[in-house]
Amino acid sequence: MLSNPATKYVPFKPFQRDFSERTWPSKTITEPPIWMSTDLRDGNQALIEPMSIDRKLRFFKHLVKIGFKEIEVGFPSASDTDFDFVRHIIENNLIPDDVTIIVLTQARQELISRTVDACAGAKNAMVHLYNACAPSFRKIVFNMSKDEVRDFAVAGTKMVMAEQARYPEINWRYEYSPEIFSTTEPEFAVEVCNAVAEAYGATTDKKIIFNLPATIEATTPNIYADQIEYFCNNINNREACIVSVHPHNDRGTAVAAAELAVMAGADRVEGCLFGSGERTGNVCLVTLAINLYTQGIHPGLDFSDIDSVRRTAEYCNQLPVHPRHPWAGDLVFTAFSGSHQDAIKKGFAIQKKDAVWEVPYLPIDPADLGRSYDAVIRVNSQSGKGGVAYLLEEEHGLSLPRRLQIEFSRAIKRVTDETGKEVNAQIVYEIFQNEYLTQDTPWKLIDHQITSHNDAAENERFSVVVRMSHHGEEKTFSGKGNGAISAFINAIDMPIEFMDYSEHAVGSGESSKAASYVELRLGDSQSGYGVGMHKDIVTSSFLAVISAINRHLQTAEVETKAATETV
Repeated sequence: MLSNPATKYVPFKPFQRDFSERTWPSKTITEPPIWMSTDLRDGNQALIEPMSIDRKLRFFKHLVKIGFKEIEVGFPSASDTDFDFVRHIIENNLIPDDVTIIVLTQARQELISRTVDACAGAKNAMVHLYNACAPSFRKIVFNMSKDEVRDFAVAGTKMVMAEQARYPEINWRYEYSPEIFSTTEPEFAVEVCNAVAEAYGATTDKKIIFNLPATIEATTPNIYADQIEYFCNNINNREACIVSVHPHNDRGTAVAAAELAVMAGADRVEGCLFGSGERTGNVCLVTLAINLYTQGIHPGLDFSDIDSVRRTAEYCNQLPVHPRHPWAGDLVFTAFSGSHQDAIKKGFAIQKKDAVWEVPYLPIDPADLGRSYDAVIRVNSQSGKGGVAYLLEEEHGLSLPRRLQIEFSRAIKRVTDETGKEVNAQIVYEIFQNEYLTQDTPWKLIDHQITSHNDAAENERFSVVVRMSHHGEEKTFSGKGNGAISAFINAIDMPIEFMDYSEHAVGSGESSKAASYVELRLGDSQSGYGVGMHKDIVTSSFLAVISAINRHLQTAEVETKAATETV
């Protein structure tokens, strides 16, 4: 890179003076624009391997399913595949009556004629004509004056009208793009479009579409918005035209440019799903539409099954959608950070079904896009107790006490630190089982018998006889207490300090079980948890006590062994 890039690059300035008519910064978007998908044309021509007819057909059908009413289906004069595809969807009656197909062409007679022929038999069709108007293209590519560029656009428009007249049964519409609008002098773009509108005979009943492409994104989105507002303010007979924008993403700001352009007066947006297109791509229509949705405005497009939309685009384009792509990527509703997971879990816990959405870190309910909550929180070495607890509760119905969440998150961290990998919900549960539910060494419960004594003293109302095995040797214990758990602890006669107990049902009906959580201290050790699950709630609590005891004893054994090896 140059130490002084100003010697090679200069800021783009579309206006000779400051644009003083600017009003768009105070505007808000209150309704969706007209959407036009150019996935099958601009998106397709940018692919390493262009779509086959079968792939284009699959994409077309999905665009219709989403709700697009204007679909640019190809460049028929440039490709036999495009021409054949347009013929296929027309001849097989695959175009709904309320959908307009759009075909692109350059302003040359033979190309326009073939383009119009491709649409024969369609109910609604639009010819989209373009020619480059920017200074660098006038000078370097075409060696044309401004007058020649304007006259070329007018001549092309007249050719389109003459060719369309050969098929009067079609409901024809017309779109013109002063290509490279983003670096064309705004007053010259207005001059060309005024001439084209006059040649076309545009009226409020016969509107012309002026598409103003940021073919090369040359500056910040606010300047593009200024250009759009200037055009809207200065084009003749504004009510007789639909102002459309087609932002590319060279600077990575196409979404912002499109939104500001709509604020500046644009009526229509052209783009592709997930931003496919030349170079860095076109504006992403998925992002734009769902951005509107999160502001309480229905975009008129249906992305309620965003995963199927993404799969279709990936299959047809043979390009992956980035896992962090806004709204649709695999990881956009995923939290790895422990603090994020904890906040999301708490948000879900209090979020009411029909209330205003307020879950932290999630600006949209993933369910609205067909995403399941089990994908919201995933666990790796950076994760905390919130994410772990969420997965156990959502997948397995286990509502862990807060201190147990903290304790168990350390076990998860040991695994993720050792492997360096993410763990899914199933692996989390397997670790939980190994850590708590299958702890039957050295002590294992065989059976028990409980008797209640209503007339006995407070601390002798329950008596218990317990059979257990210790390293395989069977032993029998008996004890009394003011409850089943206290009687059990008194029976096994260990230096136990009982700290906390909680329980809840898992599942419902005949298949339901009780989950019990016991926190205790054994001797001088730190407190720790045990967990038990059983159809019988008392058995579940006894298993939880044994789980905690065994975990204490195993920890002590490991610590003793480590100390011996050190010595």
